[in-house]
Amino acid sequence: MISGTPLPLVGTEPHLRADAVRNRARLLEAAARLAAEHGAAALTMEMVAAAAGVGKGTVSRRFGDRNGLLQALLDHAERQFQEAFLSGPPPLGPGADADARLRAFGPALLRHERTHRDLYLAAEPTPQRRFAVPAKRLRHAHVAALVRTLLPGADADLLAHTLLASVDVVLVGHLVTDHGMTAHRLEAGWHDLLDRLLPVTRG
Repeated sequence: MISGTPLPLVGTEPHLRADAVRNRARLLEAAARLAAEHGAAALTMEMVAAAAGVGKGTVSRRFGDRNGLLQALLDHAERQFQEAFLSGPPPLGPGADADARLRAFGPALLRHERTHRDLYLAAEPTPQRRFAVPAKRLRHAHVAALVRTLLPGADADLLAHTLLASVDVVLVGHLVTDHGMTAHRLEAGWHDLLDRLLPVTRG
């Protein structure tokens, strides 16, 4: 990592007994099937319980609430994305300089969330919780570390929030659906922001 200390993958499950792992996998399999059939927005705890042949209380104990269930469904894809920017090949992963990694991050995030947009929108937490989601905290920490390397002395934490806001999944959904913006334009917008923010890194 940029800081020299690896950032841990977040949003991981604590160690579970073998039977708990099997039960969790069965519930997630049922949830994934229902989400594919009916859309993630229509998914309910009751539907998952019925499909898995268990009581709603079992689903609640495993995932807490509907948002927790949806976040669990996203876990596998999110881990793949995290591994790509934490330890994958350059330019997104280590091996490229901070400028190249930051420029690769926005488009990679846009493509990742476009692939899983239905789930991300359905799992969007309340305003009070959205910045506490482990995956969002890891993304912010990563972008802030890259900005801190490129702009020593700048408010990297605040700049990271500003950059990530430009590729927020809810905003992107609005821009694509209501304004007809293309993926190319959104990715170009990320690079334009960086060109304006980081002129010293160009030429």
